[in-house]
Amino acid sequence: MAIMLFFFQFSKRIPFDDPNVLNGVRLAYILSNLIVFGVYYYIMRQIDTKNDKTTLKYVEPAPMGSQDDPKLVTTTIQTYDKSQVSQGMRGTLVGIGIMGFMHLYMKYTNPLLVQSVLPLKGVLEGNLAKVHIWGQPASGDLKRPWKAGGGLMAALQGQGAGNEVKTDKASVEAAERSGRGGAKEE
Repeated sequence: MAIMLFFFQFSKRIPFDDPNVLNGVRLAYILSNLIVFGVYYYIMRQIDTKNDKTTLKYVEPAPMGSQDDPKLVTTTIQTYDKSQVSQGMRGTLVGIGIMGFMHLYMKYTNPLLVQSVLPLKGVLEGNLAKVHIWGQPASGDLKRPWKAGGGLMAALQGQGAGNEVKTDKASVEAAERSGRGGAKEE
């Protein structure tokens, strides 16, 4: 949060009227996103190298507003991590799309500077990087499946309090008995 506030204040002092400065900030934004995709590519290669086929079972909550029951998911750690990488890459692409709209159509320039730092910070501090780049053991908070990050998007997706992924044995067995899901994802 402090980094974001610093960059917002810093971006107010940058002369975006100068085309050289504006092109430099655009270049920084593009370079930052290329680095983010490079980090995701590296993580994907690490996942393939580890080739962890350990079975992972968890109960996924029903989407907010849905009448569906929670669904049992049976997958492998490798598949789970790859799905997290593709989810992160999709999120980055959505951010690029929103930033492109704001900058090209609405002519906002200040968010370019902030958005050249935040995605890079997010990917390097994320659970995938902690496990596959920084080598932290996948235990405690890093035990899969990972809890959804807080914030507006998690709340909108129905992942607020009391509606998170369940990994306890009782929940998994109850979902297996009720026949909710259980198809192995590969």
